[in-house]
Amino acid sequence: MITRALTKLMGCYGSTMKALLLLGFLFSPLHAEGKKFTLTARASEIDPRTKEHPEIDYVFTRNGKPVDTQLASVDTRVKPSGYLVIWLMEPKQPLFDHINSYGHHAIQVTYPREWFAKMDKLRKEGDDDHFSGIRLEASTGEDHTKLINIPRPDGLMERSYQFVKYLDAKHPDGSWKQFLSRDGKELDWEKVILCGASHGSTTAARLAKEIKVARVVMLSGPRDQTEKWQSLRSSTPPERFFGFTHTLDDGWKNHHYCRSWLMLDLHEFGPIVNVDEARPPYGNTRRLISSADVGNDSKRAHGVSTPGSSNSPKDKNGVFLYEDVWKYLFTHPVNKTRDAVKPEERCKGDF
Repeated sequence: MITRALTKLMGCYGSTMKALLLLGFLFSPLHAEGKKFTLTARASEIDPRTKEHPEIDYVFTRNGKPVDTQLASVDTRVKPSGYLVIWLMEPKQPLFDHINSYGHHAIQVTYPREWFAKMDKLRKEGDDDHFSGIRLEASTGEDHTKLINIPRPDGLMERSYQFVKYLDAKHPDGSWKQFLSRDGKELDWEKVILCGASHGSTTAARLAKEIKVARVVMLSGPRDQTEKWQSLRSSTPPERFFGFTHTLDDGWKNHHYCRSWLMLDLHEFGPIVNVDEARPPYGNTRRLISSADVGNDSKRAHGVSTPGSSNSPKDKNGVFLYEDVWKYLFTHPVNKTRDAVKPEERCKGDF
């Protein structure tokens, strides 16, 4: 019946065969469910105000190749969550594939974050606010320290806004506009999930203390355990912070992450849970660890917490052991928490 109707409708334009082809298209999975979109664009081409910062080795081109290319992806086959994940590290397609599978949009932006190796050497003994200003200035493009000079167009926040605005114009089918504020002049940060690994997780946490975001996912971090900013009042409610690390990671063995989690008040939402011995929702806690076999390699351990990492442990069927953990970190309702526990003694060290 549908075929005959389509044939009649197409009239002089087609035959029964054309009608069947049209019918096949209309009911194909690609048409009915959408597809995966991956988009790239250079920061320097999106916004002409951007500048290089060679003093900290942040440039747009290296060895004749662009290094300011930014990545975005969305999977319109998945029911949308209404959240945008901003990844603060180098782009990783397997990571974005996982994020998209949860219904989240995802972007990675380039911004001057090469400062760390240089600025670390300038830290004075006893300075408990050294990296706080550096991370904030690199994130906001506002003046928070005399050690670096990052203008607004080069900060993480403005780069993210400009990229989403570009994506909305170039790819409206991706529904990127929902992440812009009502007046279109900035991002709607309460729809944003900040995520990073190692120092990226630390900058994500620092920015979330300054502005209110939907969630913070801290992988193999955060650091800055000697600084006071983690104990400051937070614009993002503390129950929105989630941390995950491997116990062989040097940052965990030296109690760095453990102490940072206490400073962020994550013990108010339950104990540290080893995911090797538990199942989701892990008691609704915010602090997750794993001791899965990584060949006793601390460097490998540092990277296994990132979704889709090739070094992350798998079961005998080749399935990542942390699939449930990653989904929990990015989707567990922030209003579901566990009762507070006393701060662990092992995390209280004075560093």
